[in-house]
Amino acid sequence: MSDGANLRGRFITFEGGEGVGKSTQIRLLESRLRAAGLDVVVTREPGGSQRAETIREYILGGGARALGPMAEALLFSAARIDHIDSLIRPALQAGKWVLCDRFADSTRAYQGANGKLGDDVMQALEQVTLAGVRPDLTLVLDMPPAIGLQRAASRRAAGAPADRFESEGLGFHARLRKAFHQIANAEPRRCVIVNADRTAPEVGADIFRIVDERLGDAAPAPAITR
Repeated sequence: MSDGANLRGRFITFEGGEGVGKSTQIRLLESRLRAAGLDVVVTREPGGSQRAETIREYILGGGARALGPMAEALLFSAARIDHIDSLIRPALQAGKWVLCDRFADSTRAYQGANGKLGDDVMQALEQVTLAGVRPDLTLVLDMPPAIGLQRAASRRAAGAPADRFESEGLGFHARLRKAFHQIANAEPRRCVIVNADRTAPEVGADIFRIVDERLGDAAPAPAITR
């Protein structure tokens, strides 16, 4: 993988706990960016490429749970390498705006902080995995975990089981929320915490404003307007 310094597009990631509405907000932002004349790619992690989607199915199905957080982190990293090489990097090099539902911060929060893997381990994994590809902006959607879990449960099909992480207890999700706050507070130039415990249009309005303020001048087409 080549150095990320040659990338020309913009990379926005959406992070947060379960049920915070990342998918909804990505769709809203995608629509607004396309209306501004931008070329947009929407993707997700784990997944986003054929091989990474296979790993996603295995992880979220609980196949790696017994192997522990280190094994999960390595699997996420393997999926991320393929995702970057096959989709994210080419899109950014082509000048496209990439919107990604989760990225490396989720591995930091889920397997790093919650799995008690040390910062040195996470930094080493990121150095190998990302190879210079880092978000221009990360939107951390935030709400009380109990509300997020209720939302996640309500969107599942009748009789469908909770996935690997939705099935964890409330304590796990409280620690997860704390980890995302710590990540955002440590990198305020990249990360913005967005109150997601509101209606989708209200959250979307905040996100449009943040993207306009942070990245509007970078648009190759007319700047994003409110």
